[in-house]
Amino acid sequence: MKNIYRFYALLLFPLGLTAQHFVAGKVVDNGLPLEGASVYFQELSLGTITDEKGTFKMAVDHAAKYELTVSFTGYQPVKIPVDLATANAVDVGILNLVYDNSLDEVVISGTLKPVSKLNSPVPVELYTDVYFKANPSPTIFESIQQVNGVRPQLNCSVCNTGDIHINGQEGSYTMVLIDGLPMVSGLSTVYGLTGIPQALIEQLELVKGPASTIYGSEAIGGLINLITKRPDNADRFSVDLFGTSWGELNTDIGYRYSLGQQATGLLGVSYFKYDHPIDKNGDGFTDLTLQDRISVFNKIDLGNKLSFATRYLYEDRWGGQLGWTTAYRGGDEVYGESIYTSRFELFGKYTFAPEWYLQFSFNDHYQHSAYGTTFYKASQSIAFGQFVWNKALDAHDLTLGLAYRYTFYDDNTTATFDEKSASNQSDVTNLPGLFVQDEIALNDRHTLLLGMRYDYNSVHGHITTPRVNYKRTSKDGMSTFRASIGSGYRVANVFTEDHAALTGAREVEFEEDLRPERSWNANLNYLQQLYAKNGSITEIDLSVFSTNFSNKIVPDYDTDPNKIIYGNLDGKFVASGASVNINSRIYNGFRLSLGMTYIDAYLLENGVRKTPYLVERFQGIWKLGYQFPKNRVTVDFTGNITGPMKLPLLGPLDPRDPYSPLFGIVNLQLTKKWKNQYELYGGVKNLLNFRPSKHSIARSFDPFDEQVVFDENGQVLPSPDNPYALSFDPSYVYASNQGIRCFVGFRLFIN
Repeated sequence: MKNIYRFYALLLFPLGLTAQHFVAGKVVDNGLPLEGASVYFQELSLGTITDEKGTFKMAVDHAAKYELTVSFTGYQPVKIPVDLATANAVDVGILNLVYDNSLDEVVISGTLKPVSKLNSPVPVELYTDVYFKANPSPTIFESIQQVNGVRPQLNCSVCNTGDIHINGQEGSYTMVLIDGLPMVSGLSTVYGLTGIPQALIEQLELVKGPASTIYGSEAIGGLINLITKRPDNADRFSVDLFGTSWGELNTDIGYRYSLGQQATGLLGVSYFKYDHPIDKNGDGFTDLTLQDRISVFNKIDLGNKLSFATRYLYEDRWGGQLGWTTAYRGGDEVYGESIYTSRFELFGKYTFAPEWYLQFSFNDHYQHSAYGTTFYKASQSIAFGQFVWNKALDAHDLTLGLAYRYTFYDDNTTATFDEKSASNQSDVTNLPGLFVQDEIALNDRHTLLLGMRYDYNSVHGHITTPRVNYKRTSKDGMSTFRASIGSGYRVANVFTEDHAALTGAREVEFEEDLRPERSWNANLNYLQQLYAKNGSITEIDLSVFSTNFSNKIVPDYDTDPNKIIYGNLDGKFVASGASVNINSRIYNGFRLSLGMTYIDAYLLENGVRKTPYLVERFQGIWKLGYQFPKNRVTVDFTGNITGPMKLPLLGPLDPRDPYSPLFGIVNLQLTKKWKNQYELYGGVKNLLNFRPSKHSIARSFDPFDEQVVFDENGQVLPSPDNPYALSFDPSYVYASNQGIRCFVGFRLFIN
């Protein structure tokens, strides 16, 4: 019997040889052969590499139609169809690969001029719109939680307003730019990243550490530059419809139009609505603030000379007890926090000559709020202009700037009350400034950047902020080392930056006239690129940082539980740490991003070391994506993890945990594409259904403290109904109360 099997095997063996198919070709770069290029069939897990002549030949056992992928380190991969069902041998001919500069994008935030990310002496992180589509959100403010070292911080459990922390530093230290212009002030940080359709966003650039040398006040901890698309680079028409199982609805519309042969425009309308009160934690308050927001954005390019944009935003948001309506606004029957916001922006750039240009911006922000029975009415207008001259002279690349910033602020609080005249006096600040920077090419591998800025604040006087940056590139260009040290400053306005000062839950008290905050920051950064023969590209970004503050303004919640006492720290505040980012594009369709930041922050006053509030010990993010090439379906698995943070308590008897728990948010999304024109996406947010404790709002059942017993000094006394001596307070907040929810969306793009 065995001999019979051997006989049939010998008969079939020649047939097996003739059934084998072959694919051949040559891989080049502008005619030059590429040795070691990877050639593979993903479906068959079969591949080979090119020889010294750039040629390859590969045998395939099964006759069918396949897709052949050709890749090489640092080049864009090529995919071509191969039909082996009708031919025993296929010659795909000469395949020309194009250099892949996906890890060498252009950035402008570090030096005020377009420069390769790898060549920038200032470390700049760049995130495209594709990165944020892996976890779609109504605003960039929410999406940015997927960026390592950046955390959107909610400052109120009731109204859900917030700011953006970078490397553990408060949101008031983060400058938010739109197209490189300082559009966002302390009164409106959350609105700077709200209401711009994501289809109109080109990229987001992030600089960690002070950028006051270039951008002036408020860039003390870092900056976020949101860059919108040029009209000629945008789709002619785009729509993005997005909804969740909680009842949130978001609509973004973009439209490109022509104003003649030299002029193009880009119109964007964004509308968000959520009007379904939900209280799943059972505290009697809305888990998510109700919002009705519309934003209209219009950008116009008039040739190569002038580009400008306008934006108008209006929002009506409220949170509070479930029975609240506008009839109770400002009253003491049903507690609610209601905020009406109206904001207008104008910003642009006029180029006089290739060497010099003018940047200009204006924004007007009006807010009418009611926090229980406390009304807060504020208006702020900021006008900004900056002439910039840039000239390359041999090894020197000089940039000079002359800037002026005018700030008008008025409100109904003690911030603008003049005790001498016993009347309200609006606050006007004039801030002229001059800066210079010199980027010196020491040789092909070493670059030194020297910068200095001088500002004259009409209230606080003369302020200087220097910086030094150094960059060294390896011989093969695959690694870069950067070192930087710089100074920053910020003039604080408590009522525009700290929500806790507005709610009326605690009395605000100032120890002294607040002086400008100053900081020194040092940063070491190492970037390594790794290319594999299978086409994978990996970027590893390591940083070590330390920021030392003087004159830091610290809110004191502990001395008196019924007060927030503000004053300049008589000591120092230090925030040090390290971070790592790993971004990898793997040839078989996988994309991976990992990030982790460790932060050691402390206050040192009179020899006593204290832990600051709302600074996480560590934070991490991940993003894993895979695209199925045949059916064009993408799976995205994203998430973030946040370490414990110190939270403000209401006294020694407060039973709540003084630290937040370790928590993580996990999201899953599926996206289906058709013809590069349609996208259907959906998934689950907060897959693990994390929510803070339902006791985050102290005494939510008694928001007007009607059942609280106070002594003659205003201190809360323990009582049978209040054994822990608590009063109503919504400042114990570290994460959103919004739990697990499904979402579905649709995108349309017409070129």
